[in-house]
Amino acid sequence: MADASVALFWIGALLTGLASVAHLVGAFGARTVRRAAAATSAGTVTITASAPVSDMWTRAGQTLSLLAAGALTLMLVARSLATGHPPYANMFEYLTAFGAGVVIAAVIYERRVGQARTAALALPLALTLFIVADVAFSSEVRPLVPALQNNWLLAVHVAAMLVSYSLIAVAGGAAALYLVQGERDRFARLPRAAALSDLTYRTVVAGFPILGLGIALGAYWGNLAWGRYWGWDPKETTALVSWLVLAGYLHAHSLSRWRGRRAAWLVVAALTVIVFNVFVVNFVIAGLHSYA
Repeated sequence: MADASVALFWIGALLTGLASVAHLVGAFGARTVRRAAAATSAGTVTITASAPVSDMWTRAGQTLSLLAAGALTLMLVARSLATGHPPYANMFEYLTAFGAGVVIAAVIYERRVGQARTAALALPLALTLFIVADVAFSSEVRPLVPALQNNWLLAVHVAAMLVSYSLIAVAGGAAALYLVQGERDRFARLPRAAALSDLTYRTVVAGFPILGLGIALGAYWGNLAWGRYWGWDPKETTALVSWLVLAGYLHAHSLSRWRGRRAAWLVVAALTVIVFNVFVVNFVIAGLHSYA
């Protein structure tokens, strides 16, 4: 079953990479079009212009991301069966589960809002997580370290953090696309600014309370494991900072003068803090949450 989970990981990662390319080409790609103008005394004049790429790229991206979400869901199930615990107990599992969560959330919300290409920036982040997981860590099944052997807390606390981070990754990708698109809808191939703003708000509203729950459960677990609820550990602190930035976004969204670009930048900032948490805090800064 462990081998099956690794095979499904590779299938999911490959499909995510292909879906990322298709989404990016569908959103930002252009093709050269040549057409003949009216004939003149000097002959026929050919005009060269740029035109959007075919919708085939967008349809391919949606199909590939859906297949990737299916493969990655099966990967999480197979990993759980192989290890006997939730599939996010070491850094390889954590990064792959995070990436899988981003892909699954992107597919769900892209279909819910009925807007193609909203996952154009979220899927490359998921692919990056998969690449780092494979390059930096072993996929070998290993026993849990003692601090992770309280399985129900592991399941609920870490799952809450991963789900919230996945939703915020989708929100951050939509917010970044909003900043590219602009309030005046500069690019016809990108989703409308209003749709991107709505997607950002929906995903933050879903992810914000789950992140708060994850932080609270982490404090409870910390008291059981280390005898204190809060110790300003780097991972605790960055998680709290991202939650506070999202709280600022929700407040800003309720103020007309802060809606739009200012609010979108707050979501991008929250995602930046989360990326810092995952890549810098886990790999560079030592702390009590270092289980790699």
